[in-house]
Amino acid sequence: MSFPWLTVLWVLPLVGAVATAVVPARAPQAARVVALVAALATLGVGAGLAVSFDTTAGAEQYQFVESHSWIPAFGTGYTLGLDGIALALVLLTVVLVPILLLAAWRDVPAEQDASRPRRTHTYVALFLAVESMVLMSFLALDVLLFYVFFEAMLIPMYFLLGGFGPAAGAAPRARAAAKFLLYNLAGGLVMLAAVIGLYVASAGESSPFDSGTFDLRALSTAISSGALDLDPAVANALFLGFMFAFAVKAPLWPLHTWLPGAAAEATPASAVLMMAVVDKVGTFAMLRYCLHLFPDATRTFTPLILTLAVVSIVYGAILAIGQTDVMRLIAYTSLSHFGFIVLGIFALTSQGQAGSTLYMVNHGISTAALMLIAGFLVSRRGTRAIEAFGGVRKVAPVLAGTFLIAGLATLSLPGLAPFVSEFLVLIGTFTRYPVAAVVASTALVLAAVYVLWLYQRLMTGPVKDGNESITDLGKREIAVVAPLVALLLVLGFFPRPVLDVVTPAVEGTLVTIGEHDPAPDVGGPASAVAERGDR
Repeated sequence: MSFPWLTVLWVLPLVGAVATAVVPARAPQAARVVALVAALATLGVGAGLAVSFDTTAGAEQYQFVESHSWIPAFGTGYTLGLDGIALALVLLTVVLVPILLLAAWRDVPAEQDASRPRRTHTYVALFLAVESMVLMSFLALDVLLFYVFFEAMLIPMYFLLGGFGPAAGAAPRARAAAKFLLYNLAGGLVMLAAVIGLYVASAGESSPFDSGTFDLRALSTAISSGALDLDPAVANALFLGFMFAFAVKAPLWPLHTWLPGAAAEATPASAVLMMAVVDKVGTFAMLRYCLHLFPDATRTFTPLILTLAVVSIVYGAILAIGQTDVMRLIAYTSLSHFGFIVLGIFALTSQGQAGSTLYMVNHGISTAALMLIAGFLVSRRGTRAIEAFGGVRKVAPVLAGTFLIAGLATLSLPGLAPFVSEFLVLIGTFTRYPVAAVVASTALVLAAVYVLWLYQRLMTGPVKDGNESITDLGKREIAVVAPLVALLLVLGFFPRPVLDVVTPAVEGTLVTIGEHDPAPDVGGPASAVAERGDR
């Protein structure tokens, strides 16, 4: 039996979270260090898995597989595996969490630690707990196992969102956290009904299984081969149950209303963890579960989902333009970007799905950079109101410059990472759904409006009263921002390593659901003559 590296990967941050509990209450700095070491160790394991991952032709789709019996009576097991799509998101997670812990180094002031012992310990432990559960969600190859962690991650995320931030915003923060939890629990409840329904369907008289099963690979193979023939009405209902939960998590319009408040009221590091890491579980699950388990239902509902995705893209961009709160503005940009991700997934083309997976990675990096830099700025000025700023580039040029790079990445400027992924999504969508692609393209102009106008209001012009004392980025903050900017540049010019990992998994998904890229229609006189000759 090979070494259980996937178990080590998700258990390490959980062990780190527990380890902070044994750190003395009067040593918050030691708790931060323990958490950072655990996150860096997890990053090391993730890097090792990436180096060992086989991307050659003919390699197994799921690698480093671990399978053990869990609850045999329910047909569920402890089954983990890693494909190219999951690997890309695992790497995003293990890279971002140490950066977020470093960014959050001073989020809990010393006076709070003095009045409420172990507050720092709790804060960093919750980050690691969320990381552990997100990693397990990417690794699980058992539907019930996935569901357990899909729901469990809401608890530490709820306490991060509601329990930490400026004392003055405690009431609105509590409301935002409660809204986040209630929306996602409602989605999870619907999904639970669908999970049970899938188990019952797998145990039916026409099922090839001796009893019900939650094994994703077995279910996917049986459904794609026709061995497990789900009634169309049942398959549609189950698809909608899964899709509803994932659309809430992602989020997708009109199930997005919990996002802006949660992102604005939380600490910047917690907001990034939610938008750049946790929410990716929703879009990842659309690829892994909705498409693999319900290919026919996917085709049935694709026009509806593409419509919702396009609405999310345009609606999120328009609302971002109208915001007066810098953190809420960034949250609405993410609504638009998640629309692009969903658009690429349900275009059902290799370019669209590869672009969507790359978009998940690039959105995580660009949003982390923009939100964290904005957080550094807001903490210096003490307000999120855009109108309070102005002329910041004159007093904090490094902060302003890095904010501009992150903003340009958000609007998908060529040469920065999100451009390639957005381009692939639009190309992949246009080959099959040209109208959706054309309408979605309008967001490129809207993104330029909200990013450049935001930069103009915050950073240019004369220095407004109250901004004279804004200081530039310190060494710790530069250490947070520098790797994010470097990744935006590297992946902007050289996205091939990620695409080489992702593409085989995407092609395997299309084969499983019986789809293929549409043949190009070159048109023109020559093709017309050839067509008449064939007749």
